[in-house]
Amino acid sequence: MISRHMNVTAIAFAALIFFIIGGCTPEEETEDESDPPEEEAADDEEADPEQEESDESYDYGVSAGHPDAVDAGMEVLEEGGSAADAAVAAAYAISVVEPFASGIGGGGVALIQEQGEAPEAYDYREVVPEDGIPASDIGVPGFVAGMTDIHADYGDSDWQELIDPAIDLAESAEVSDLLAEQIQSSEERLPVEQLDQLYPDGAPLGPGDELEQAELADTLREIRDDGGEAFYEGDIAEALDSEIEGLDMDSLANYEVGRHEPATGEFAGYEVIGAPPPLPGANVIQALQILEERGIAEEERHSTAFIHNTAMAWRLSQQFFETDVGDPDFIDVPVEELTDSESNAGLAEEIPDDSLLSVDPEQPYGGMDPNTTHITVVDEEGTVVSMTNTITNFWGSGEYAEGFFLNDQMARFDIGRDGNNEPEPGRRSVTWSSPMIIADEEGPVMGIGSPGGERIPIMLTQVITDWAGNGADLEGAVEAPRFHIEENALIMEEFPATEQQDDLTDIGYSELREPPTDLYFGSIQALAIDRESSALSGATDDRREGDWSSDTKD
Repeated sequence: MISRHMNVTAIAFAALIFFIIGGCTPEEETEDESDPPEEEAADDEEADPEQEESDESYDYGVSAGHPDAVDAGMEVLEEGGSAADAAVAAAYAISVVEPFASGIGGGGVALIQEQGEAPEAYDYREVVPEDGIPASDIGVPGFVAGMTDIHADYGDSDWQELIDPAIDLAESAEVSDLLAEQIQSSEERLPVEQLDQLYPDGAPLGPGDELEQAELADTLREIRDDGGEAFYEGDIAEALDSEIEGLDMDSLANYEVGRHEPATGEFAGYEVIGAPPPLPGANVIQALQILEERGIAEEERHSTAFIHNTAMAWRLSQQFFETDVGDPDFIDVPVEELTDSESNAGLAEEIPDDSLLSVDPEQPYGGMDPNTTHITVVDEEGTVVSMTNTITNFWGSGEYAEGFFLNDQMARFDIGRDGNNEPEPGRRSVTWSSPMIIADEEGPVMGIGSPGGERIPIMLTQVITDWAGNGADLEGAVEAPRFHIEENALIMEEFPATEQQDDLTDIGYSELREPPTDLYFGSIQALAIDRESSALSGATDDRREGDWSSDTKD
């Protein structure tokens, strides 16, 4: 028995020594195996890209078609608001000081992309009313709904604070040269008797005069205090129902913002992001990819080859725009085919070096000169908003109610062919507004857009090609003279030397013409992020009254 006891004691002693040496119980061993060493955990934290991304701060800024809109957006950013907040504030502000271009009686489209996230699109353009298109071509306005949804999804600031700058401007603003020009030139088509604020005692306001829009200020207060419901279901809706032919309570109450995936495609090592159909984002990408295959990066910006290839690339893309693009809620649009680089490389081979591509005998749309306004915003987190708003033609339909002008967007159902753009209740028309975002592998690095009607796509093609494809700085790309092709004529801001003019006419261009108006080639509003320094660059497009500003968070 003594021997047996000694053996048990020895075994127990050995076990005790084993656990002491091991430094833990079997249960503690299991826990240690599942927990990483503290040093490894610290390394993992340091390597966490999301943590690094959240600590990165960017310059913030606003580019818009009027300095007052830039100021409104910058004030929001300086107070800690998001890019979406600033865009909403700038959009309302510019609708007051440029009532001929955009406003709560119209609509628009916006792209938003955060760093490291997928882009999103908001189509808040006008739709066909329940009873069809009225003689005025007024559609159900979407501007207020769009601003409301964008703020709900991406906003940080109080809604009321975003509308206050516009209310202040409505109470008193200075008439700019461009606004005075539009007031004076549009007198015959506007209801002057309703517009004492623009035509006091029947005489148009001039540059530097004070503009007081008391009725608009009251309408904006209702939207500020009661939100979008004030416009679509409240007193404003009732006024529109009673005063504007074609608009009714049901059409207003049933309005919904369109939500579709943005068009995307590769160009010059970047991802180009465009607005979804029925806008031409996919067609701008298509033109860029055609140009890349044509070796556009090797061509000098003002060369015959650059001009010819760009004109023909847009001619090809425009044909697809007119035959294939429509409202995706009503037809299937082959976006992936339009933005497929291999398919577009094949199209590039169709462009002859020494002649023009033939034009479909059915003439493209050519109506009144349309007008829009564009806003680009970048916040301190690097989020980019690219937003184009419009009431379509200058002063829209010319009809006025509750302090604002109503759109004539329904006229855009004249664009296109083959039944791709046929009106029916709730449908959006094809049009040329084209906000864009350019992104690298980390996220957005540029927002860009412009007014300019049917020239918008080819203008953006030129500037993006110059900046992303040819390495031009943003200011140089924006300042470079622009051109457009109309039938077989080239409309050019600056004529080349006589020898180059001869080269272009030898290719087949029927003539070189000057633009018919100073506003013909729009006003690019763009901001670009320097990925290495997080600094922001912009450009002032002197073709209109656009401006931009940026700052760094302290």
